[in-house]
Amino acid sequence: MKLRDKQSALQDAQNAEKSAIKLYQKTRLAQERLRTLLKFLPDPVFAFTLDNTVEYINPAFEKVFGWTLKEVKGKNIKFIPDHLIDQAKQGMKQLFKNQSVHDFETQRYTKDGRILDILINGSILYDEHNKPVGQALILRDMTVEKRMAKSNRIMFTISKALHQYQKLEDLIALINKEIQKLISVEGAFILLADKSKDQLYFFSAQYRNLESEKKFEKIRFQADQGVSGRVYKTGKPLIIPDAAKCSFFLRRVDDETDLTTKNILSVPIKLKDRTIGVISVVNKSHGEFDNTDIELLSMVTSTIALPIENTRIHEELRKSYKELKTLNRAKDKVINHLAHELKTPVAVLSASMKLLSKKLKALGLENHLIEKIFTRGQRNLNRILDIQYEVEDLLREKDFKAYHILNKLLDACKDELSILIESETENIDIINRVHDTIENLFGPKKIQSQSLLFDEYLTKLIEQLRPEFQHRNCLLNIRIDKNIPVYIPPEILDIITTGVIRNAVEYTPDAGKIDIILKNTQHHPELIVTDYGIGFTKENLHLIFKNYFTPPESMDYSTKNPYDFNAGGRGFDLLRIKIFSEQYHFNIWIDSNRCGVIPNDNDICPGDIRLCRACTTPDGCFNSGGTSIHIQFQQGSAYRV
Repeated sequence: MKLRDKQSALQDAQNAEKSAIKLYQKTRLAQERLRTLLKFLPDPVFAFTLDNTVEYINPAFEKVFGWTLKEVKGKNIKFIPDHLIDQAKQGMKQLFKNQSVHDFETQRYTKDGRILDILINGSILYDEHNKPVGQALILRDMTVEKRMAKSNRIMFTISKALHQYQKLEDLIALINKEIQKLISVEGAFILLADKSKDQLYFFSAQYRNLESEKKFEKIRFQADQGVSGRVYKTGKPLIIPDAAKCSFFLRRVDDETDLTTKNILSVPIKLKDRTIGVISVVNKSHGEFDNTDIELLSMVTSTIALPIENTRIHEELRKSYKELKTLNRAKDKVINHLAHELKTPVAVLSASMKLLSKKLKALGLENHLIEKIFTRGQRNLNRILDIQYEVEDLLREKDFKAYHILNKLLDACKDELSILIESETENIDIINRVHDTIENLFGPKKIQSQSLLFDEYLTKLIEQLRPEFQHRNCLLNIRIDKNIPVYIPPEILDIITTGVIRNAVEYTPDAGKIDIILKNTQHHPELIVTDYGIGFTKENLHLIFKNYFTPPESMDYSTKNPYDFNAGGRGFDLLRIKIFSEQYHFNIWIDSNRCGVIPNDNDICPGDIRLCRACTTPDGCFNSGGTSIHIQFQQGSAYRV
């Protein structure tokens, strides 16, 4: 080879080496710049091979998700939630098909189990031969941004609704539904405080369906019990990640409903000076409750606390006004009923005495003594009529107290009788006998409590009462447990049991049935008398034990034989039993559903299931309405009056 050719080849080699060095330097500089860019890029980036093993993650990825490059390089990160695996597969197909993916919304787990809302952008990586070797993805954390947008949207919905609802139930139901969406939970519950009883109760439950939600309505518990109770008393939010391991978790709620609590978050509903309730959410759909959930729920409670309290006050005023109108109608019924009970028999007696006087005159049997007797009788009948008018006026007074007025009347009668007797005779014994008679008739009854076997007593009583309603076609279903003692005066027990059984028979149409059950409930004897009759309207149900109340309208009232259907009465039976319950320490309550065929008080039941056009079979009546009266006694000699 010529020297010139050798020199030319050497020069070319040197030039090639210089070019390679420059390219290497440029490539290295580009890599350094890329590393610097990835290092300070705020969004997580990670590159992985075709077999899904990690090739690279940037510091932002480590910060957001918790894994380090050393921990995951060459490994597969399993951070896709199970319910999103199919979505991830579809996303990968889209990536390979289009060679890139843009703004793909999904979710991923962090190392510590939190779940994040993610927006993915990515592309396929190729080698020098233009063959795919992996993927590079940018995973932008949208959790806070999405939650805030969702929160703002829900808060706007709640804010719009605050002035639109006057009923507390409707407002809280809407709030509860929005809370369930906000936190993504299985159940959301708003519990309000009953200050008078120091209890919490479920005012609203957003759960699986209406049937499930109704199970929470009757649950009440002391305000210091359970997770909600602790939050209410301390005024601080509380997260329970595993309810099964919580020592103060109130399992009674799960037992009495179809709820299975796994985890729970409770936040107090606070006004400026006090806590009025608690919001509890259970069973987060994905992941665990965290501080973000507390902040979101606390933001809701701070917004709704005052509207809830204002709406509750408005609701109480509305109920008070409604109750005032109801009580006013009840007062009118009392006056009309007393007018019937007193005026009518007095008028009949007065007319009968006049007729008897005429008959005696016609028979020639009239004399001065008989005329004196009739005059005295007529005078006293007029006095009763005058008392009736006075009572009618007194009932219109706000502070009428029958007890004191009747006592004054009795005292006045005793004094007047003593003066009259002493002026006519010196026989002091007559005065004593008159006083004894008045004391026996009008004085307080001296009765003693006794230990009784309630089961034996009730069995005998039912047999004694059967002839009284033998003319009624009513089936008695009797279930009496054995050896159930009570401690109460027999006279009082007679009034109680006879009264509730008679009421059941009188409100049951012919061909109907009545259940009489005696059992031990939580170690307390409980008598349950259930009729499947007409039932009470909601408006009148709360009046039964709190006020004078007689269900039939005065204009429809007629004095029938005891135990006849809708026989009616003086309206004091259940009120008297309620008074006895306070004196002899037993509990009484009533559950009732008005018959759907006759929903209003002025609707008439035909009194025989076979005459009711709405009932093709007796079961139709049994499932339509009815009333259960529960009487729960102290057991045996556990309490002494």
